[in-house]
Amino acid sequence: MFYKNVSFEVENGVSMLTEKNYGPWHGVLYLWIFVCFFLCLIALVYSLIKKNDVSHRIILMLFIPVVTSMLTFFTGRIISSRIELAAASYVFAQFAYLLIVHRLELYDINESALESLVQKGDTAFISLDYRLKYIGSNETAKKWFPFLKELHVDKPVKENPKCQATILSWIRDFNEGKIDDENHIHYHLENDKRIVHVDVNHLYDGRRKRGYQLFITDDTADVKNIEFQEKFNTVLRFEVDQKTARIMQMNDHLLISMATMVESRDPFTGGHIKRTSEGVKLLIEQMQKDPELTLSKKFCQCMIKAAPMHDIGKIAVPDAVLLKPGRYEPEEYEIMKSHSAEGARVVHEILKDTDDEEFRRIAVNVAHYHHERWDGKGYPEKISEHDIPLEARIMAVADVYDALVSKRVYKEKMPFEKADAIILDGMGTQFDPSLEKYYIAARPALEAYYRSQLNEDATQTGEQG
Repeated sequence: MFYKNVSFEVENGVSMLTEKNYGPWHGVLYLWIFVCFFLCLIALVYSLIKKNDVSHRIILMLFIPVVTSMLTFFTGRIISSRIELAAASYVFAQFAYLLIVHRLELYDINESALESLVQKGDTAFISLDYRLKYIGSNETAKKWFPFLKELHVDKPVKENPKCQATILSWIRDFNEGKIDDENHIHYHLENDKRIVHVDVNHLYDGRRKRGYQLFITDDTADVKNIEFQEKFNTVLRFEVDQKTARIMQMNDHLLISMATMVESRDPFTGGHIKRTSEGVKLLIEQMQKDPELTLSKKFCQCMIKAAPMHDIGKIAVPDAVLLKPGRYEPEEYEIMKSHSAEGARVVHEILKDTDDEEFRRIAVNVAHYHHERWDGKGYPEKISEHDIPLEARIMAVADVYDALVSKRVYKEKMPFEKADAIILDGMGTQFDPSLEKYYIAARPALEAYYRSQLNEDATQTGEQG
C-alpha cells in the first residue's frame, strides 16, 4: 500500500531501505503530516493570541520542535534518501521539551500551599520572577486587583502604571528592608472597602530563589478593630486627662486655700502669697528666655505652683508672735524662723502620697530654704551658694522684693528705686549672683505689677471710705 517495491541494504553496518517505489497511500501520509502540522500551528497561534494565562515564551518554544521536525523530515527527502535527518530533529525536540518542563516547574509554586490558599478563598497571591515578569495569580488576586487580568504570563509588568503603584512598589520596599515581621503594608482596595495586608517574600523553586511571591490577606476586621480600640483609647485618654487635670486643679486650689488660710491669720502681710507668686512667675519667664539655662518646662510649672506654699509653716507660729504689731524680740524671732523647717514638714505631709515627685521636692525645698543666703548667713540650715536649691534661691528674690516694696506694720512701703538698689546690692551676698540679669530683665514687669496692685488697693480703700 505504501510501497510498490523496496530494497533493503546494509552498508558499513548501517541498515537502510533503498530503491523505494511509493504506493498510493504514501501520498496520504504526506497529507496527514501536513494536516497535523497545521493543526499544531493553529493551536499554538490561538494560544498565543487568546490565552493570557499561558506563557508566550512556552508557546514560542513549542513552535521550534514542531517546525524543526517538519523541515528536517522533508529536507531529508530532498537531499538524500540515504540520510534520515528526522531522527536528529527528535533529539533536538527533546532538549526543547526539557527546557519547557524546567520553565514549567517555576509555575508549580508549592502546590500544596497554593491549593489551601485557593480553597480558603480570602487569600490572594501574585508571583513574579526576578526580571519582574508576571508568572501568575489566583482568582482572588484578580478580583481584588482587576488590572491583573490585563497582564500576560512571562511579560514584564513595569509598563503597567497600576502595577508600578502597587506590586512593584511593595517589592521595592521589600528589597529595601522596609517590610519585615514588624513592618507591614496595609492597602485600601480601589474597587472594594477592604483593607488588605500585603506580605512579600521570595519565590522558591526548591531551595533556589526564582522571584517574588506576594501573599495578600483580608485584614479589614483587624484594622477596623485596631482603629476602634485606638479611637476608644484616645477618648479614654482625653477623659482621663480631663479628670486628672480637674483633680490637679482642685489639689492646687486646696494648697493655695491652705496657704491663704495661714496668711489670713496675719493681717499685716495681706496679699503676700499672691504677689510673691507673680514675682516668681515673672523671674521664671525671663530665665526661660535664656538659651544657656536649660530649665525644663516641668520645673518652671512646679516652681510657679509651689511658690504660694513658701510660708505655710507659719501655721505653727503662735498668734502672740505672728500678730505682734512691731519688731520681734530675739526669742520671738527664733520662733518666727522655725516656720521654714515646719513649712517643709507640713508640705511633705500634704504631698507625701502625690505621684508628682518633682513637684513635691520643689515645694518642700521652697518652704524649707527660701530664707537661706548665698553667703551662708541665712536660716534654718545656714547652707550657702549652690547647696541651696535653685527653686529656693528664686523664691528668696521674690520674697524679699515683696517685703521691701509692700507696707508692713513696722514700716512703710519702700520706693522701687531704693528696693531695687537693695536687691542689686544683695547679689553675691544674700542672693544668687547668677539671678541678677533675670531680675534686671523682669524689673519693669515687677514694677508695673506692683503699681497695679497699689492702684487696686487704693481703689478698694476709697470704696470702703
